[in-house]
Amino acid sequence: MKKIRLAIVRQKYRPDGGAERFVSRALEALDHKDMELNVITRQWQGDSNPDWHIHICNPIKWGRVSREKGFAKAARKLWHHKGFDIVQSHERIAGCDIYRAGDGVHKRWLLQRSRILPGWQQRRLMADRYHRYVMRAEREMYTSPDLKAVICNAEMVKREIIEDFALPAEKIHVIYNAIDHQKFCPADASQRETLRQQYSVPPQAHCLIFVGSGFERKGLRAAIHAISATDSHLLVVGRDKTEQQYQQLAHSLGCEQRVHFAGMQPQTLPFYQLADGLLLPTLYDPFPNVILEAMACGLPVITSTHCGGAEFIRPGENGFVTDALDIPALILAIKKLPANGPDSPMGQQARQTILPYTPAHLSEQLFRLYEKLLSA
Repeated sequence: MKKIRLAIVRQKYRPDGGAERFVSRALEALDHKDMELNVITRQWQGDSNPDWHIHICNPIKWGRVSREKGFAKAARKLWHHKGFDIVQSHERIAGCDIYRAGDGVHKRWLLQRSRILPGWQQRRLMADRYHRYVMRAEREMYTSPDLKAVICNAEMVKREIIEDFALPAEKIHVIYNAIDHQKFCPADASQRETLRQQYSVPPQAHCLIFVGSGFERKGLRAAIHAISATDSHLLVVGRDKTEQQYQQLAHSLGCEQRVHFAGMQPQTLPFYQLADGLLLPTLYDPFPNVILEAMACGLPVITSTHCGGAEFIRPGENGFVTDALDIPALILAIKKLPANGPDSPMGQQARQTILPYTPAHLSEQLFRLYEKLLSA
């Protein structure tokens, strides 16, 4: 049987990114299939499998719009030249066979972000040249006759695409992200105690973890406000150029001793394993991998209504869902999360929820979709 020549398009690959983790897990899961795996990217950071074909596509750029336009044009030219069987783009580029809507619908994110901005900044946001370009590129891609399928990682995003672009439902396939639940697993009591000592978290403290870069979007301000009204600790894993503002916020609210900034970490597993729960009141997020990772480690999750990960949460059983800006509801949810989360019924339910979503399951779903498209 002839190998399927698949090309995955991602402008920048860095190992700590959520979308990139989907790409790497998909590539690893598909590696045993009868496929030739190609990646078209502007920049690849980190390790790669020697069997993957990495195509560097790095045209000159002068700004954000130039960066997006230039990469789209160069990537499209490259995939036409190579004649791949299937092009699966993780960027908004018209002409691809499959688009993975890992970033959701751009206008929906802008509408959510506008909730935390004053009126004049809301108007400026919607008129911004870069955002107008992204929304136009998104519409061109969804209306392109070349588009055969869309992969969403949440039903939330599928509904938004149907509502905003009138795409037929049968073209949209919800394939949830995969998680290696053997790697991401709860620590035992001894390991947990050692980890808390290592990262200066009091052994008896009720500690929640916040994981993600881009603190505004992920809801760190609301998280700190909510934590300040409790006795709980918050461990922040991730980076943001405005981190100092959030440190100052914690200080102004009198909780700086309970909000710990750990920065970007190459391995997040130890941080999940020392925590009691995940707090992620994100303004808009299709389905962050950190929710799966936390649940695999036995952590109940508090997240928001505009997070696709909320689809995995059964309130009161394995976590809670609130509006991203509803501080009283977040406070109540934090107080309801059990101490020693991984050993609690809520933590055990969280882990059970994610067990079916293995890399092998992801691989089968993707491969069936590719076969379906090639036989059409």
